[in-house]
Amino acid sequence: MKRYLSLPVLSLAAVITLAGCGTDSGTTPAPASSATAGTSGSPAATDAQPDTAVSMEHNDADVMFAQMMIPHHQQAVAMSDILLEKESISPEVTDLATRIKDAQGPEIETMTSWLEAWDESVEPDGGMESHSMGSMEGMMSDDQMAEFEAAEGDEASRMFLESMTAHHEGAVSMAQDEIDNGQNPEARELAETIVETQQAEIQEMETLLANL
Repeated sequence: MKRYLSLPVLSLAAVITLAGCGTDSGTTPAPASSATAGTSGSPAATDAQPDTAVSMEHNDADVMFAQMMIPHHQQAVAMSDILLEKESISPEVTDLATRIKDAQGPEIETMTSWLEAWDESVEPDGGMESHSMGSMEGMMSDDQMAEFEAAEGDEASRMFLESMTAHHEGAVSMAQDEIDNGQNPEARELAETIVETQQAEIQEMETLLANL
């Protein structure tokens, strides 16, 4: 497998060596910037100092979960950014978009740090093209993103809510696969959080759509 890590090999080796001396075998400290992210359903915990150790125990399902959820989250953040730049959007919809962006941005950093700690590439072998769209359920096409960018007012809100609902449903499906098949405890915990919070947000978006 090709590696595309942001840390030099020598630096990564040093980190792993130090981790082996200072922590229990099987874990390595995560970067300070990738502490456990808050969920989109509640504010991030800034006062508490969660355990940021990353278990080195993982399997192929954990790797695929992180590799596929990163671009999935990146599109959700991009969709939220587009919505937040528009005018005449209700406060309820902008608040939802802000919460989605604030939760999923840090989760991207967290999952990237896992892949680096596991010495796995951030992108799957062969690139994203090598995987079926079924495993990336809910992703918007380039044409759909362009149409969304051009929309305004209630139409933009409707497109955001409908597209983000499908996007969340895809994320929940991917997260459930991780819960069923994954091995890494931190990855499984994040997957459980995604299922819980995004199912709640799906219900919230259904209510917002009904009131448009």
